[in-house]
Amino acid sequence: QVQVVESGGGLVQPGGSLRLSCAASGSTLGAYTMGWYRQAPGKQRELVATIRSSGSTNYADSVKGRFTISRDNAKNTVYLQMNSLNPEDTAVYYCNARHIVYGTNYWGQGTQVTVSS
Repeated sequence: QVQVVESGGGLVQPGGSLRLSCAASGSTLGAYTMGWYRQAPGKQRELVATIRSSGSTNYADSVKGRFTISRDNAKNTVYLQMNSLNPEDTAVYYCNARHIVYGTNYWGQGTQVTVSS
């Protein structure tokens, strides 16, 4: 079983950048596909980006070219670098770990990202 904790959210102006971190404990990340999801007020939670243990990545169309997901298995940490932020990116961002064999999902508590002038 893995526990994940997000950090790095905050208030940023349009056009700015933030880097989110997801620290995992209880298990090594090599057995998990890691992902970032977000949920804006009144909307469903949506996929932002995922990264497999191989390093292959997948992005939502709305963030392609602006966001970059990466992982450091040695540090058991996953990152989401967010550039060119706009108000539509405002949401609570959640880290997800999905076991590659059993499909079990683990979620963090979320970190708020607010893009506003």
